[in-house]
Amino acid sequence: MSAVMEKADVKDKVVVITGGARGMGRAYVRAFLAEGAKVVATDRSWDGAEMPAEIAGQGTNFLACDMDVTNDAQIDKAFDAAMARFGTVDVLVNNAAMRQRDLFPPTGRVTTLETKDSDWERSFAVNVFGVLKVTRRFIRPMLEKKKGSIVNTVSSGILNHSHGGAYAALRPNSREMPYMSSKAALATLSFYLADEVKDKGVAVNVVIPGHTRTTGFDEQNRARLAQGARPGPLPVVPEHMVPIVLYLAGQDARGVTGRMFDVMVWNQEHGLGGHEDWADRSFSYEALMPR
Repeated sequence: MSAVMEKADVKDKVVVITGGARGMGRAYVRAFLAEGAKVVATDRSWDGAEMPAEIAGQGTNFLACDMDVTNDAQIDKAFDAAMARFGTVDVLVNNAAMRQRDLFPPTGRVTTLETKDSDWERSFAVNVFGVLKVTRRFIRPMLEKKKGSIVNTVSSGILNHSHGGAYAALRPNSREMPYMSSKAALATLSFYLADEVKDKGVAVNVVIPGHTRTTGFDEQNRARLAQGARPGPLPVVPEHMVPIVLYLAGQDARGVTGRMFDVMVWNQEHGLGGHEDWADRSFSYEALMPR
């Protein structure tokens, strides 16, 4: 199937994007607005977030809301604002997350036994319960219309594969607990939810980003290199996520649902290029090396 055939029509759809101020969230906001969608972008903090001209100039097609996904009152306020402005919701992109480096700055590295209960509670509050809270609100118009799409985001670090009948993790040495456990829980939640709302017309899918340069990536890698870590592969730009999220936004339960996608593989399979095509050439590990 060609990339052109995969491009969904999202014109005039109302799309809610959490974590929309920066990184992948901002890339989604720009892409959906460019495709003629109406966008509600939420974020816990808009301080310091650049607002590109093509977003700022959208007027009534764009609504920015302050929303902490762990705060019921703020979620209700954002939902009410979205309904007041646009009257419905067609798509929810659950992009907001607490990353490992947010819990343990700057490197994000810690062993499981070094973590505290409060670390797990903070991670799950955002990455599992926060997604659940937001979904409970914003799915309501989709259930009423019996049509809609939800896209959740996890990490390749949750993956495991069978080897001779026994499963082994993809990269258990990354030292990213409790983040990976929270994302594994979100993936399972998504599969179950997809089956539960399929008869109600709502699609639920999961995306696994590539090695992406987002907020805090440079600081994290500078600290890791200072500790003797070896440079990794070049990160890719957040925009590598846009094609598949646009595609999934055009789905409902009559199409693709209950699936988890490796985005870089999907891009390659649909003629959109691989890692080298999406690599962030403005980034350099050498520039981060201790002098």
